[in-house]
Amino acid sequence: MKYNLEEAIVILEKTPEILLLQLKDLPEHWLTSNEGHETWSPFDVVGHMLHGEKTDWIARLEIILSDSENKTFKPFDRFAQIEGSKGKTISQLLDEFLIVRRKNLDILRSKNIRESDLERTGIHPKFGTVTLRNLLATWVAHDLNHM
Repeated sequence: MKYNLEEAIVILEKTPEILLLQLKDLPEHWLTSNEGHETWSPFDVVGHMLHGEKTDWIARLEIILSDSENKTFKPFDRFAQIEGSKGKTISQLLDEFLIVRRKNLDILRSKNIRESDLERTGIHPKFGTVTLRNLLATWVAHDLNHM
């Protein structure tokens, strides 16, 4: 399959709305129950996705597109949502996710990414050299996986 940025953006745009439809007004136990040790509830997943929107995808995109010699990504804390979501409701998380995702997609669009830009690289702390194409495809796959 040939990567298509516009198609990827369509998926990224839909994620907050899909999560809202799936999770809004569900009983609390459906939102906070998990499958056991080191598993996440829907509440945890939304918090995790929100944390990624705030700290990961666009930050890494900026590193890749920068002229800096240091292209190393900061490690992503996969469990930061545990603290970051404390005291919030699922509605608050979903609303914030929608706002931050829209902002991030506006930033992504503003970059006017060309095909050649998709081959620019950064250094992932675990996987090594990754392209912008890899990063953007992973953003979509991450959404689909968590939904």
